[in-house]
Amino acid sequence: MEFKSDIEIAQSAKMADIREIAEKAGVDEKYLEQYGKYKAKVDNRIIEDLKDRPDGKLILVTAISPTPAGEGKTTTSVGLTDALSKIGKNVIAALREPSLGPVFGIKGGAAGGGHAQVVPMEDINLHFTGDFHAIGAANNLIAAMLDNHIQQGNKLGIDPRRITWKRAVDMNDRQLRFIVSGLGGKANGVPREDGFEITVASEIMAILCLSKDISDLKDKLGKIVLGYTYSGEPVTVSQIKAEGAAAALLKDAIKPNLVQTLENTPVFVHGGPFANIAHGCNSIVATKAALKLADYVVTEAGFAADLGAEKFVDIKCRKAGLTPSACVIVATVRALKYHGGVKKEDLNEESLTALEAGLPNLLQHVENVTKHFGLPAVVAINEFPTDTEAEVKMVEEKCRALGVNVVLSRVWAEGGAGGTDLAREVVRLCEEKNDFHFVYPLDISIKEKIEAVATKIYHADGVVFESKAEKQLKELEALGFNDVPVCMAKTQYSFSDRPELRGAPKGFKITVKDLKIDAGAGFIVVKTGDIMTMPGLPKVPAAENIDVDNDGRITGLF
Repeated sequence: MEFKSDIEIAQSAKMADIREIAEKAGVDEKYLEQYGKYKAKVDNRIIEDLKDRPDGKLILVTAISPTPAGEGKTTTSVGLTDALSKIGKNVIAALREPSLGPVFGIKGGAAGGGHAQVVPMEDINLHFTGDFHAIGAANNLIAAMLDNHIQQGNKLGIDPRRITWKRAVDMNDRQLRFIVSGLGGKANGVPREDGFEITVASEIMAILCLSKDISDLKDKLGKIVLGYTYSGEPVTVSQIKAEGAAAALLKDAIKPNLVQTLENTPVFVHGGPFANIAHGCNSIVATKAALKLADYVVTEAGFAADLGAEKFVDIKCRKAGLTPSACVIVATVRALKYHGGVKKEDLNEESLTALEAGLPNLLQHVENVTKHFGLPAVVAINEFPTDTEAEVKMVEEKCRALGVNVVLSRVWAEGGAGGTDLAREVVRLCEEKNDFHFVYPLDISIKEKIEAVATKIYHADGVVFESKAEKQLKELEALGFNDVPVCMAKTQYSFSDRPELRGAPKGFKITVKDLKIDAGAGFIVVKTGDIMTMPGLPKVPAAENIDVDNDGRITGLF
């Protein structure tokens, strides 16, 4: 059988006109704003106009702890969507937009894979409809107005040493993590330490994804804390009068993007905060629009269940009033072997011993989802061509012996047809008793919330707060920021804050190094371990293999 790359499969697909996809999704043409033949934005007023229509069932797709082998969470989300459509269900997926950083870095594209992809794949992975550019522009407008306020007399008394707002660019560029700006003399600004975050780590991204409309967006933008005065008082965007202009830059970006799968099933792709830094979920408006239009909505949360799924539950669902009906936990034989100690280059070799050693990672995620989130769950084994029959059988048998629901998924190779067993099981789970709940209540202390996530979800023995974090904790409590969720910034590769600890490590503590209030988004970012908000490129970036020919045909994207 001839092997085709993801981009070759996507480029050979027969896409339907976006107007046909809109009609299939139940989106009236009056809400449609076309970006060419195959992309469109949908006016989010559709949610208000359909407010009396009951919501569909919300299905969360999450995964085991990521590995260099890949787990195929988006692939499974897309394949499950096509499979639900194939068994006759009215379904829409609501997914995140990829960041240019990972596309050109190490991860590659993020529109699914094999025969379970969202198209036009190249557009989605690159500039798409310009949402990320708008978010970066809004972020940097606020930065420019903040420094201009200081330059023009600093009426608010902003302490340049205590500015927490960074500039943003959607690229992995470690050179910009720490910079000094405002050099060159009095006319060129006030010299100070500065830095950049990747756009998907910007609070503007989180705010866009958590806002219900323009009015809500402006309100949240105005609450952003940019830094502190010489007397220790927080300075907000509303105080420098930047929220209106920033919202104007985002007036189109807040509208969800409508595209399609390879099998012409409707998909909303909108927003994309990083899950190891921010809250890792697509926008509330895209999810809510999908829930009003479809009987089943498939959505995903970034990285593993300890990161994306926890934030999906404790931040997105809490703020949007969402109740998921079921959860799919994606695992691969290759990733489980990696968690069992196998090196990346040896993952194609059968190893039942390593596979069994890696299973605790999967089982711990299942326990978190069923016990700490209270959701009915199924493990989807995302099959790879190199998986042996004995390996797949072992995962199935070990899971069933422990009472874990498991289904083999072949969507990468077969598209929707390879996921019909999974689709039927998900439909069944959606009718099961649901004990959905949050990991912690909002009325406990900030420290107690962090400890709840660390001990319940990460299975840590406790939390160590460095002296800087202890001081920040007291400051945030004194300023009244007690009643908001915590957004944990942690490595995605381990339950711990140390990426080298694979599997289901025990006997560790989580070290909190830094706390920052994202008052606009409405959560406290808790940085642990060596997490950074601006990634760097690997030794051999994916960008080295990407090219475009004279006809505009892109190669090497994934």
